[in-house]
Amino acid sequence: MLAEIRGLNEECGIFGIWGHANAAQLSYYGLHALQHRGQEGAGIVSTDKNYLKALKGEGMVSEVFTPEKIEAIAGTGAIAHVRYATAGGSGIENVQPLLFNSTTGSLAISHNGNLVNATELKSHLERQGSIFQTTSDTEVLAHLIKRSGYATFEEQAKNALSFLKGAFACVILKEEAMYVALDPNGLRPLSLGKLGDAWVVASETCAFDIIGAEFVRSVEPGEFLVITDDGLRAERFAYPQERSICTMEYVYFSRPDSDIDGINVHAARKRLGKQLAKEIHIDADVVTGVPDSSISAAIGFSEESGIPYELGLIKNRYVGRTFIQPSQDLREQGVKMKLSPVRQVVKGKRVIMVDDSIVRGTTSRRIVNLLKDAGATEVHVVISSPPIKSPCFYGIDISTSGELIAANNSVEEMREIIGADSLTFLSVDGMVQNIGRTDPGPKCGHCLACFTGEYPTNIFPDTVLPHEKEKVK
Repeated sequence: MLAEIRGLNEECGIFGIWGHANAAQLSYYGLHALQHRGQEGAGIVSTDKNYLKALKGEGMVSEVFTPEKIEAIAGTGAIAHVRYATAGGSGIENVQPLLFNSTTGSLAISHNGNLVNATELKSHLERQGSIFQTTSDTEVLAHLIKRSGYATFEEQAKNALSFLKGAFACVILKEEAMYVALDPNGLRPLSLGKLGDAWVVASETCAFDIIGAEFVRSVEPGEFLVITDDGLRAERFAYPQERSICTMEYVYFSRPDSDIDGINVHAARKRLGKQLAKEIHIDADVVTGVPDSSISAAIGFSEESGIPYELGLIKNRYVGRTFIQPSQDLREQGVKMKLSPVRQVVKGKRVIMVDDSIVRGTTSRRIVNLLKDAGATEVHVVISSPPIKSPCFYGIDISTSGELIAANNSVEEMREIIGADSLTFLSVDGMVQNIGRTDPGPKCGHCLACFTGEYPTNIFPDTVLPHEKEKVK
């Protein structure tokens, strides 16, 4: 996946289904649709109403599961997870769903996001005697649930969720029920669907399409859903706060065929590309996009500017994971294993290269060099989002400003570093106004922290490295 070489990765994707005879198998298909959200590990936990059964492993979905293994965990309810390691670190013990057994019953948890008060909560729980088996934030929730003094599991879970701060979309599985929760700011996407009489929940609606489920609605911030054989009941564990969904879901992370809160990702990206073309004017011969997430914006830029769109870069979809480590030379030029220029398209041409973001700048420099080595006379880089200047504490693997090229360089300095003939970013207002959200307030329901340094939640001291603290607003 191109995300692996671009230095910007989302933590994971979650999926859950209740009330279907083939819950585990459908979870497998759902994870396939969400594979772009994490390639380091995958897991499924199912229930047959008596026991929870787990199957998980490191690697891609197709590497972890086989038909025989899925048959062994057959059940009528299941939750699933694909993972990219950020705060929790790698290792099989951190692959979700996490399964916990006790004398009062078992529970499994899948979590997308990152808790900004995880260290504080862990310290508090350890002082009370808790022993953690993983380095994942998700385990904190299980300990809080078990230590809650409420009589019913629903009340225990709602009480535990109220202590969490940050980004969390959660699916919890018990023998007799499935529970769904989204943080009060709605930082991560989470959708609810229906497949016949079965209820389905997923990080993205593309997971519904692959199994034939119908989208019902988005899960609301602060909402707590209880799903049993009797149906679905919607409750709350917290009052909703100002909506702050991660803007990079629209810009980069989500699949273009997914809808987030009723907005199609492909259409939003096209509008961003059109807005880019309105904000700048570049004399060029051809527009091309960096596959795959930038293609929609490149098409929009082409339509608005009148400069023809061409397939100037091809993505090699068969590189994948390998047990054979490449040579140092190949590591340093890893982009060539993922991307190839179409020489006859770019040779002798002034090329506008549309990309969705620049994180560290190394990949952008290599792609510019690819195009120029293929004969492009000029390469103008246009980015369909503003400069990423601030770290993310909500589940994206950019936790320090030192690794962000835009935090330490001007646009002109960045242009020189990547070797482009020009470099232009989309304005913050242009991005917010063209994605299509209509939430009240100037941010229109977006989290803009990585662009502006203004965070929608309090950032706890243990979350921030000492030298970063003065930069967090």
